[in-house]
Amino acid sequence: MQLQHIDHIAITVSDLQRSITWYRDVLGLERRFQEAWGDVPTMMCVRETCVALFVSDRPDRGAVEQPATGSLHHIAFRVDRDNFEAAQRRFRDLGIEFRPADHGIAQSVYVADPDGHRIEITTYDV
Repeated sequence: MQLQHIDHIAITVSDLQRSITWYRDVLGLERRFQEAWGDVPTMMCVRETCVALFVSDRPDRGAVEQPATGSLHHIAFRVDRDNFEAAQRRFRDLGIEFRPADHGIAQSVYVADPDGHRIEITTYDV
């Protein structure tokens, strides 16, 4: 068996429309497969990578004030140096707090989506 790439990562969100808007407007992902699947799951994609959004059936799951829970640590998107700088400008322009990190061979910034899932933008162009 030879795998090609990660197709999607599935996460639970508390407000589907808010998350669709955030992933589209903040990260630039596009919605796909709506005609075939409707809202379950809602696939937000860039190139060959998608984030599948599922609405929580638990009212306490996904509150903005709560940190991300479960075994998902974060979702990381790779960019080149120019887009790494552009991401930071975008977050500043939108008033989104981010945390930079220098990993030696890579540099990253971390933000939280509306449900507290950690999103990493990383570049190996250091």
